[in-house]
Parts: sequence; structure tokens; C-alpha cells
Amino acid sequence: MTSPVGLHRVREPAGVLPQAAWRLDPRPEIAPNEVRIRVERLNLDAASFRQLWEKHGGDGDAVRAEVCEIISTRGKMQNPVTGSGGMLIGTVEEVGRRSPLGFKPGERVATLVSLTLTPLVVTDGLARWDGRSEQVPCDGWAILFARSIAAVLPEDLDPQLSLAVLDVCGAPALTARVVSRYVAERRDARPVAVVVVGGAGKSGSLSLAAARRAGAGRTVGVVPVAGERDALLAAGLADEVVLADARDPVALSTAVTSALGMPADVTVVCVDVPGCEHGAVLATADGGTVIFFSMATSFAAAALGAEGLAADVTMLVGNGYVPGHAELALGLLRGEPGVRGLFEARLAAD
Repeated sequence: MTSPVGLHRVREPAGVLPQAAWRLDPRPEIAPNEVRIRVERLNLDAASFRQLWEKHGGDGDAVRAEVCEIISTRGKMQNPVTGSGGMLIGTVEEVGRRSPLGFKPGERVATLVSLTLTPLVVTDGLARWDGRSEQVPCDGWAILFARSIAAVLPEDLDPQLSLAVLDVCGAPALTARVVSRYVAERRDARPVAVVVVGGAGKSGSLSLAAARRAGAGRTVGVVPVAGERDALLAAGLADEVVLADARDPVALSTAVTSALGMPADVTVVCVDVPGCEHGAVLATADGGTVIFFSMATSFAAAALGAEGLAADVTMLVGNGYVPGHAELALGLLRGEPGVRGLFEARLAAD
């Protein structure tokens, strides 16, 4: 019997969902409700790639070897340290007769579910990847379940650009939802203030644009180095850009309150390094909301830190899925030159 959430693909341990499984069955034969994708490119999530890069001291060959080992051992791409994966693009190869996803063979798609729950096989040893960037050209196959989410790649955008945007499309969608509620519920003339930590990155730049469109009255981007500050200022996505190490709670809080004159109503954490939880809580006003959209987040540290600070804040986990998230993110890319410029510069650097 095949499960719409992929339970039949779990090899060990028995009884858990594919994301929590240690190992999946990635065989190419599909069940009636599955779809097989011929994979052309993976996008490793930022936290996972950073961990691998730092572990191997910038040795791309060693990074490549470990990614190959993870995939071959686990039947999926799930970094055992960060627990995160990424997503992929490829071409629909075969569709089961009872698949509800609506795809046709030959369509190019991007998966909008994590590689941590996607059965995956790589057949080329990642020979075309130098191990030095998050995007991984490859050959192989992946399996989508009945409850998987994917989107047909837009024809007007370069596939690599689409992949980079769709990898983080949950962040701007959740930011827009939260900010729009604050705007609708505000009973005085104070503007809704939004801070995005890691504002020059992929999810950060999209979140800044989404916050402004959702009605935020003041937006602040926090970045760690002058080069990112200059790039974000040039992009025009934030009213102010401040320099701070997000791992230093006092420095982050001071930078935010100095820029706004008060703590933020909404703080969005989009950095790919651990240790940023307490600063985000400290930078947020009582009654405010912190959105953690980073796989480097320790949710125990966030919860216990907020308790220790007696901080009355709502903390949300960005789970990567909000209805309409792909369309919203692609719309921001098309409609905001500053966002597109940051993404294209990042791809060119990679």
C-alpha cells in the first residue's frame, strides 16, 4: 500500500515520516500516486552548505565527496548536523496514473518540498560541481509523493534564478502574512516597524520587499559587513541598513533600537549561522513577533532565551510553505529591481 506522504519509502526507522527517517528507498519504479523527476540541479540550503564548507575548511572536493556520501547512504539529501537539505529542479520523467499533482512528462519543475524528505539518487558523482556553491549541477532522479509540492518553472526566467528564488519562497510569504495582520490591527498612527536580520541574502531581500508591499511603515535590514550594507542600500529595499553581528544580542538589539528609536514590531531572522536567537528576541518589542526562517536556529535556545528575558513575543517557525508562496516570490523578483539585482549578483559570484 502506498502512502500519500511517502511512508512506504521509509527504510529506517519504521513508523516515522520521510523527513524524520534516517534512510529512504529511492528506487526509480514509481507507485501509482508518485512522480519521478530527472534531476538537473540541486540547491543546498544555506545553513547546510555553510556547515559543510566550514567543516572542510573550504575544500570543495571534500564538500562534494560528503554530499555524495550523504545521498548514497541516506537515499536523500539531509545534512546530519543541520538536519536540513534544500530543493531541486528537473524534468518530469514519469507520472503515476493516480498522482494528484497534475504534471505531465517533459515539464520542467522545481520542488517546493525539502530534499530531507525527497527520495534521491545521483548518478554522476556530482562531477560537474566544484563544491564551492549552493547550486549543484547533477544527473539523477527524485521521487515526489501525492502530498509533495512542486511548481512548473517559469519560461521568462533563467532556471538557476528561479531555483534560487523558489528555494526561499516561504520566507517572503510568511513575512507578508504577519506584517499585513499587524497593519490591519494597528489602532494608532504608528508605522509597523519590520527588521530583517540577514537582509542582503536571498530570503532576507525577498522578506524586506514583501514587508514593504504588505504595508510596513519602516523597514530595517541588518547585515554583518560593509559590502552587504552597500549592496542592500543600493537595492533600495530597506529604509535603513545597519551593521551588527546577529550572534551578539546586545549589539543587535542596540543597532535595531538606534535605527528605529524603539524595538521592532516584527523581526525576521534569515541568517545561516547559529546563535542569533537571543538577539532577535531582544530586538523585538513586547507583543511583537519573531519569525525564524533559518535552519541554523535552535528553537530550544529561542524559547528558553525569551523566557529568561521575560520577553512577551510570539515566535514563529518558518516552515517553508504558505499557500501562494511561489507566485508571490516570483512576482517580487519580477517587480522589484533591487531584489533581482541582489539575486543575479549572488549567482554571478557563485
